[in-house]
Amino acid sequence: MNNCDLSDIIAQIKACYQSSDEIFYTDSDRRMPNRNAVIDILKGLRNVLFPGYFTDGPQTTEDATYFIGNTILDVEASLTEQVRLALSFRDGRSKSCEEIRREAKDVSSKLLCKLPYVQQMLHKDIQAAFEGDPAAQSKEEIIYSYPGFFAIWVYRIAHELYVLDVPLIPRIMTEYAHSRTGVDINAGATIGEYFFIDHATGIVIGETTLIGDHVKIYQGVTLGALSTRGGQRLAGVRRHPTIEDNVTIYANACVLGGDTVIGEDSVIAGSAFVTHSVPPHSRVAVMNQEVAISQASGRPASTPPCLSIIE
Repeated sequence: MNNCDLSDIIAQIKACYQSSDEIFYTDSDRRMPNRNAVIDILKGLRNVLFPGYFTDGPQTTEDATYFIGNTILDVEASLTEQVRLALSFRDGRSKSCEEIRREAKDVSSKLLCKLPYVQQMLHKDIQAAFEGDPAAQSKEEIIYSYPGFFAIWVYRIAHELYVLDVPLIPRIMTEYAHSRTGVDINAGATIGEYFFIDHATGIVIGETTLIGDHVKIYQGVTLGALSTRGGQRLAGVRRHPTIEDNVTIYANACVLGGDTVIGEDSVIAGSAFVTHSVPPHSRVAVMNQEVAISQASGRPASTPPCLSIIE
């Protein structure tokens, strides 16, 4: 080190720990959840929901009772601890350790009680993918290899924890799916039955999005906020669109805004930019889109693309 002494570096970094600009906790009871442990919880739940796909060796109905019970007990113990850490991180100064432990155990129990419901929803998502993709050779292929389905099943677990007001862990889960698939579904979004993401990558579904049943979206679709310049002042405010039943949204379309409603049985064309509500049974298309080429001194002569709603 040519220009400064190691002790100076250490002193300046430690000083930053004490400032209001740096989040640094030395209290062992206020540690954040362990990301790897949260991912292991997801893997355990996946093994229960889809036995035999992601474990070594065959899974038979004869040993299903032991396998399910043993795995759920392991998941419960780990989940309770990670939820305790998450709640302590947020509420450690306002609640006692015993209160947080009881709350963490209650959250774990409630999530596990929801597993049969989550499994039923996922089976419907598998059916939607199989019926919606002629390239799918089997439902097993969808479970085993489709990135869109991977993102959906992680979302459905994370959403239940979000509803139970668990901090940090739902985001850890959905960002794990995001890193694996390129699909970013916020755990706060509400998504109905038979949801299918085709060619899944580059998808963004915001926190307050409402999606009905039998909705299909393609790669690059954004269901987002019209503007986030308000920052934290927008927390808890509806800022993402509502997509009603039986809607298809094609590649790279953007549907933005908390007041935007896409009516049932509508189709949004690829690359459309939609910031206003669309009535039911509509077809939204991009019209008059042209490629304009001009020299440095010239100006493009074409008109910009426009949206057309064909009811």
